[in-house]
Amino acid sequence: MVVVPTYNERESLPWLLADLLALPTDRLEVLVVDDNSPDGTGELAEEFSRASGGRVRVLHRAGKEGLGRAYAAGMTEALAAGAAVVVQMDADGSHPVEAIERMLTALRASSAAVAVGSRYVAGGSVDADWPWHRRVLSSGANAYVRGVLGLSVQDATAGFKAWDAHALRSLEPDTVMSNGYSFQVELAHRATVAGLRSVEVPIHFVDRTEGRSKMSLGVQAESFLMPWRLRRTRWRPTVVVDVAAAALR
Repeated sequence: MVVVPTYNERESLPWLLADLLALPTDRLEVLVVDDNSPDGTGELAEEFSRASGGRVRVLHRAGKEGLGRAYAAGMTEALAAGAAVVVQMDADGSHPVEAIERMLTALRASSAAVAVGSRYVAGGSVDADWPWHRRVLSSGANAYVRGVLGLSVQDATAGFKAWDAHALRSLEPDTVMSNGYSFQVELAHRATVAGLRSVEVPIHFVDRTEGRSKMSLGVQAESFLMPWRLRRTRWRPTVVVDVAAAALR
């Protein structure tokens, strides 16, 4: 199940859903998590749901609470629905849909807990049109959180991932502290603490062509402070998961 949080993504959502549903598998489902978008994104997603024969689901939330809260709600819903793999991706078109198959293949072949769509491993790249200040912010944030938390994953802030469901459930996404983009770092940190393995799959990241970024100053402040908060809280898993064994069940 592909979890796609939305807030005012009416322009980009139709072609994203069309591309996802066109992938060569009938086992893929999409869960749109809409935070009561004023532009009618939630209603548009419902239209796709009716036309897709149930392959598109919609989770309506009361209002905008942040990307992290939306992902936590969507992942919890996907796990409850029995998804074997939970993919997370943005609705703005920055993550290449065609990379999902490569990520799923890497996840199975490596018996890893998560396959990361990575901009910062060999073969990965960012679009030449991505503004320079966003490049600096992204690369700097990665170096910062990796240094503070000791993460080995090269793209620690990546929002494009495929999770083994057993592993994701053990990370308790519904209990994360992060409201915004630092959700990505918090889950990566929990995976490291739990001893779960990551595999990074190179992708080409492009800037959004529709809509506006939600990267506010408040979100940036939370992202700066969260790594230190994570170091202090010392989260520990309540369930230890052997992903390789779980895949055989």
